[in-house]
Amino acid sequence: MSPLITAAELAAFDGVTLLDVRSRLGGPPGIELYRAGHLPGAAYCDLDADLAAAPGKEGRHPLPETEPFQRAMRRLGVRDGHPVVVYDDTGSTIAARAWWNLRYFGHTDVRVLDGGLDAWAAAGLPTTTEEPVVEPGDFTATPGGMPTLSADEAAALARTGVLLDARAGARYRGETEPIDPVAGHVPGAVSAPTTENVGPDGRFLDPAALRARFAALGVGAGTRAGAYCGSGVTAAHQVLALELAGVPAALYVGSWSNWVADPSRPVATTG
Repeated sequence: MSPLITAAELAAFDGVTLLDVRSRLGGPPGIELYRAGHLPGAAYCDLDADLAAAPGKEGRHPLPETEPFQRAMRRLGVRDGHPVVVYDDTGSTIAARAWWNLRYFGHTDVRVLDGGLDAWAAAGLPTTTEEPVVEPGDFTATPGGMPTLSADEAAALARTGVLLDARAGARYRGETEPIDPVAGHVPGAVSAPTTENVGPDGRFLDPAALRARFAALGVGAGTRAGAYCGSGVTAAHQVLALELAGVPAALYVGSWSNWVADPSRPVATTG
């Protein structure tokens, strides 16, 4: 089953649990975007409150503990063995984190709306401001469904496999760092901006194009691959793109915000 679903496929799909995971770093709260208009039947899933633990040394969006994540997903209507579709309006960068979290905690039937809200609107499909009454779900969270990397494991992978840095190239090169206290990248990591996984319409490139993109970065069949970003959000998008290309990859959830929390860790500013 593809981890993606088109707007047309979703419109014809009855009985799915639909989660709106829009968020803006430094912008209006995602709930305001949701209340201004969302897909019919969608419940709002908050990146900070539902998909991450509190920020700290583990990073700005660390992996939530099992019980709080299970509780949040049940509140949003997620059920065992029942399909879930997640979407945003930023090229699936936030939706991919929701997809990854659910997969990590054992939910296998979860897909991302390819192109998100824009694709839905472009198909002439309706939105609403009506908030649904959500029947609580029975999802049982079991961690370990997706591979992860610790800081030490990410450092090792950068030497023995391919560790992809999903941030903008300028942040990778250390030319700018708008969020974290130190600029640069994990030594040995390869710059692979997440924005290049999608086309101008916000939809993912087709699998052949993604395979070619990652092959040019040194990632092919059999490559040990992993991804990180600033806080483990857009790196989940990289993991999703790699899955579409047929390459399993691990996520360094803590990412750069966890890496630089320890001043003894080395920082590179060249490729």
